[in-house]
Amino acid sequence: MAKSSAALEEQPARPRATAAHETLLACPACGTRTAHRFLYAKNRCDILQCAACGLGRAQAPAFDPATYYTQGYFSGDHADGYADYLGAEPVLRREFARTLAFIRRYRGTGKLLEVGCAYGFFLQEAKRYFSVRGIELADDAAAYCRRHGLAVETGTVDEVERGGGPFDVIVLLDVIEHLPDPRATIAALARALAPGGVILLTTGDFASLAARAFGSAWRLMTPPQHLWFFTSRSMERLAAGAGLEIASLDHPGKIVPLALVAYHLGRMAGVRVKLPASRIGLPINLFDAMRVVLRGKTAP
Repeated sequence: MAKSSAALEEQPARPRATAAHETLLACPACGTRTAHRFLYAKNRCDILQCAACGLGRAQAPAFDPATYYTQGYFSGDHADGYADYLGAEPVLRREFARTLAFIRRYRGTGKLLEVGCAYGFFLQEAKRYFSVRGIELADDAAAYCRRHGLAVETGTVDEVERGGGPFDVIVLLDVIEHLPDPRATIAALARALAPGGVILLTTGDFASLAARAFGSAWRLMTPPQHLWFFTSRSMERLAAGAGLEIASLDHPGKIVPLALVAYHLGRMAGVRVKLPASRIGLPINLFDAMRVVLRGKTAP
């Protein structure tokens, strides 16, 4: 899934790296300037990779998330969005219930914040055990959440700094790859975390066999919607920069709506496929997506 809750600011022009020449860029995972090499181009974006941690990045042209992440993004108007997010609610909630059960191994109750909560299906599952709050950039989705009794604000991750915390659990499901400054985001979330709290995030694994084998055709290589492509090493460094450590990192499968599978297979084949919404979900695992739990570093 791809949900964004932070504005993607226009990136300034930077020197282009090539296969024969590396350029120095600030790596948000390493926290310093590192050598980056050019991998390939996709959707008019250059894809570069940090030589130190493997973090991939898209050198994206001007991109306005406020006009992109709208109702159409969730209803099949964008090739890299959702076929019918609302129609897939029964399948998505089954998957979110599995995610919630995993979270409760670390914190069973308390205050929970979801950044990029879309139409609030995860929050609806989580409110059985937690006091929940959400942040969502898409105004239509955030308004839908509020109509259904959820405390969801329209805005970016900056809303975290405006109160409501500290939180026992902070969740970002397929969100961090959209954000303009993941280092600043994780630092802000770490400050909003209660003692003993955890951050759960999911994102693609740029070091996976699928990502390396398919290259620019990898299913999660969708710039400028996706700006960052993480590896386990880059995730470890990103966490460390915010005083966090990785408590768990795995590659679980997902229950994916059948309509969404058909939609994206059609996109890859260059045809538009839109099946009616159904309760059918397919268990899929390409081992190219990470589930990461972050927590405060324990004393040595």
